[in-house]
Amino acid sequence: MKHLFITAALLGTALSLSAQEDMSEVWTTRLEHKIEHTGTDPNPGDDNVSYAASDKEMTVFRNKDGSTVWTKAFKEMAPRLRKIDELIPFWESNTVFLFDRKAGSDVVACIDLHSGNALWTTEKYQDLSDDNVIYLKEKDAFCISTKNGLFYIMARTGEEKWASKVFTGSVGKYIVDGDDMTCVNFVGPGLAALFSGFKNQIARIDLNTGAIKWENTYVGRAERKVITRDFVYDLKIDGGKVYLMLNGIQVYDYKTGATQWAAAFDYTPEGVAKAPAHAVKFGVYGAVADPVVDGNDLYVLDMQNRKKQFIKKYDRQTGKLIWTSPEIKEARAIPGMWVADGKIVLQVGGMVETQAYIYWRETQSDGSVVIHKEWRVDYQNVKPVGVQAFNTTDGSLAWDSERFKKGITNCLLMDDRLYVCSGKALYCIDHKAGTDVYEIPLGDDGVGLANRILPYKDMVAIIGEKGVSTHTRSSGALVKGNKYKASGMEAQHEDVVLMKTANSDIAAFDLDDCSFKQFNARKGATSTLSYDGEHVYVYEKKDVTKLRTR
Repeated sequence: MKHLFITAALLGTALSLSAQEDMSEVWTTRLEHKIEHTGTDPNPGDDNVSYAASDKEMTVFRNKDGSTVWTKAFKEMAPRLRKIDELIPFWESNTVFLFDRKAGSDVVACIDLHSGNALWTTEKYQDLSDDNVIYLKEKDAFCISTKNGLFYIMARTGEEKWASKVFTGSVGKYIVDGDDMTCVNFVGPGLAALFSGFKNQIARIDLNTGAIKWENTYVGRAERKVITRDFVYDLKIDGGKVYLMLNGIQVYDYKTGATQWAAAFDYTPEGVAKAPAHAVKFGVYGAVADPVVDGNDLYVLDMQNRKKQFIKKYDRQTGKLIWTSPEIKEARAIPGMWVADGKIVLQVGGMVETQAYIYWRETQSDGSVVIHKEWRVDYQNVKPVGVQAFNTTDGSLAWDSERFKKGITNCLLMDDRLYVCSGKALYCIDHKAGTDVYEIPLGDDGVGLANRILPYKDMVAIIGEKGVSTHTRSSGALVKGNKYKASGMEAQHEDVVLMKTANSDIAAFDLDDCSFKQFNARKGATSTLSYDGEHVYVYEKKDVTKLRTR
């Protein structure tokens, strides 16, 4: 790779304007069928497998060399399958669910990923999706939720151990302790009608019998992200208590389920960000910052409604409310909260994460139909925006910066400093006083308007609309910058940032020097960064290609 460096003496930096290399190919596998469904094993391992499928047949291949493990028609795996409408992989169990959806008589087949053999097939469980099936790796079992109840099924045999009508909705995040499971229920997008009698439940269940040892209610809306399937809340058991971190914090006695104390609010992000056209599923995430623990103190954002937002300080052990801050004015979203040096710093507005599954059918001039599918993880900027700080002693306002009223991407609190990006400039602020340490315009970076900033070593990485650059945190000086096409960040692993264009072209940036390697894919291609950031898997039409990012 050849680089041309132009030294900018006044900035003490170098802007890389190098011609870039293409990603080197590890292997390409041409399948016997087109690719409509894909799955790449996200876990470490040299002998892992992944899959690609059409609606009638499926291929499983080795990640290491692309060699085919097996290719089978679905009707060959399970006679009751003719085509499939959806696949749900459960990587930890080495299985995949196949769905042939028919009105009132869905066929579900559980397939062993390594052999392609059907483990079991059933028509008993209707209207399933990835929202109402969860794999319990501790028991090698599935929990399946339907309108008829919760079913506990052994993964390899399909044997139904028990069913319960007491627990409604889908099993969300859970903790297995011996033979007991403590879990939170939820209703995924599009399942509200399925669970018509739904109520918020947190429960402790005996996995041997399905008996509910205790149940209680919780405040808020538990859910999983639409595309990445991450839970948007956390559940912990510690010191005989169950801690549910969802829109604040809720604490229960582990033995009895009795509510110990709560500092939670019912917040929904509707209207915060706009769904893209043809979105079948859509979610907004990170619009409210998580609670912050500082010693024995707990700071929680209380987003009661769109007109009333506060910070509340609690005693973490007892749940006693210590103080409530003055109202935070005009905040539709507060994605960032940090506590340091006697100050609570808030980022009001700015970038929030959105995820959408997009699907639509397009009729061509010859009468044929083209189906469009897209799995989109994106970021939208929510206004109004600003940066404020409050005193930890009494909740009073410490300072309010007017500088960022026009725009913020996101903030980082590091090195006893607050780093803020407006999109056009990088700011370093003394978070104790709200005064500027420096302001660096980003025009010389050559990467367009900044979309977000990331911490990397002793630098701030700027993710722009047309590339990536880095600045030293100490002075803000430009270190490196490299221009790419109009694109957004697809994924990151440590020093590797994967950028992707609307036409599915990708570039893997090395944050050490902002060099990148690129690959021009066909429009509509699916790309997945490997767990270690070393490779990208690209799925196009009938081809699967493994590329090196370095």
